[in-house]
Amino acid sequence: MKVGGEQPYTVTVGAGLLARVRVPQRHVALIHPADLPPAFVETVQAALSPTVTVSVPPRDGCKTLAVYADVLSQLAAANLPRDGAVVGLGGGAATDLAGFVAASYLRGVAFYTLPTTLLGMVDAAVGGKTGVNLPEGKNLVGAFWPPQAVWCDTDTLTTLPSEIFREGAAEAYKHGLIADPSLLPRVLSPDFRPGDPGLEATLADAIRVKAEVVTRDPTEQGERAHLNFGHTLAHALEAHTHHAIPHGEAVGYGMHYAALLSRALGGADLTAHTRAFLRWQRPTPLPDLTFDDLWPYMARDKKADADGVRFVLLHDLGRPYLGRVPGAVLRREFAAWQTDLTLVR
Repeated sequence: MKVGGEQPYTVTVGAGLLARVRVPQRHVALIHPADLPPAFVETVQAALSPTVTVSVPPRDGCKTLAVYADVLSQLAAANLPRDGAVVGLGGGAATDLAGFVAASYLRGVAFYTLPTTLLGMVDAAVGGKTGVNLPEGKNLVGAFWPPQAVWCDTDTLTTLPSEIFREGAAEAYKHGLIADPSLLPRVLSPDFRPGDPGLEATLADAIRVKAEVVTRDPTEQGERAHLNFGHTLAHALEAHTHHAIPHGEAVGYGMHYAALLSRALGGADLTAHTRAFLRWQRPTPLPDLTFDDLWPYMARDKKADADGVRFVLLHDLGRPYLGRVPGAVLRREFAAWQTDLTLVR
């Protein structure tokens, strides 16, 4: 499928893509997380003969300024030229980092992504958002830097632990809530699993939602913000727990909170959908939390502006909007959210 904009690119979904990947650049830096199966790295190395291969810490451990600086230094030491390319191989955190490296090394070199997780394929690899975290919050440093191409090799999903696959499903389910309700039963279906013949079509449809949105709004001036449904609370949970709650599970929690807020402000009651997803996902139990624990992170989330914190809410399935929620409502529905979580378990 195509992602449009000033720098259009293609997203390819299918089996066996790692071995067939090709880029026109002669000099390539391959960036991957340390815990990636060695066979994936070796397959891409055989296909691309990279100038330098850089291993980074797993998951959000790589999205720090220190790791970012170290990777830049390794590229410089390898003399990666201006007409070279950065290839990000791995989950969403690794491709976020790789994209930010590509955006800033020598003021910008070509970038390609090879996501190997469901979360990376549906969300991080598409759209050109790149960056790292700060202790004060998630994704507070970064750049828009679209890839030249994205290859989603579905064979890589068969190596994922079941809990990591379920974590990644949050973004696909979110796309169902905000744009394509047909995805909701498909994600919760027993057939939605690695190796199933129908997975590729569902995955492609979930990616298409994001591809179409970022084509219309590549730098989040309007509609693209709808993709952040559930993310305001999610990013707060990630930051407060130092990523003990992984991104996809935090989004699952955050979608239910956003559904409660949507209902409180007159939208349709979609909480049955978000409860059903949490039961299916079975996320990591939360530590003891108060609203005041999370509020500072929500207040400086990237969806905040000078007038306060915006939330992505739903009038109904497929009808998202940006709205400001009164503080009293935020606090009241937080208590309702916590009560619901005890019932979901």
